[in-house]
Amino acid sequence: MSTPTHESVGTHAYGYTQARESLKAILDFSERGGLSMISRPDRTPAAVVNGESLRRYLALTVVPNVQVVNEDGAWVVFMQGQPLATEATELEDALVDFVEALREYAEDWEDHLHVAPNHRENWALVQLVGLSSDEQLISWLTGSEA
Repeated sequence: MSTPTHESVGTHAYGYTQARESLKAILDFSERGGLSMISRPDRTPAAVVNGESLRRYLALTVVPNVQVVNEDGAWVVFMQGQPLATEATELEDALVDFVEALREYAEDWEDHLHVAPNHRENWALVQLVGLSSDEQLISWLTGSEA
């Protein structure tokens, strides 16, 4: 196994070929909380981190900004400043539908919205959606995540 080209506290840097040869070490390092950077010539480096640690961090720092309104026997859930809204007669159903809307938005963001000026800054929201289970997203939306 080759050693990283650069080391600082908690960070390892690899070239593309070196990273391919060191995949197990990179994954083991991220599991322990370390950061591995993988670079290709003339490209932005990629980071490999512990997915659950990143998910927890995003859940703490991405503000859901969700509004829940009960009108005429229906629950409406919407996210301020985002094109996301659902409506159902039961709150739980509205939240489940909202999680589905978040997942659809994340797919659209990855497909084409990431370049739209009014959507490009939603990277953290999209990553949180991708890293979270439906239950974790509902907990994040309702502020009940531990």
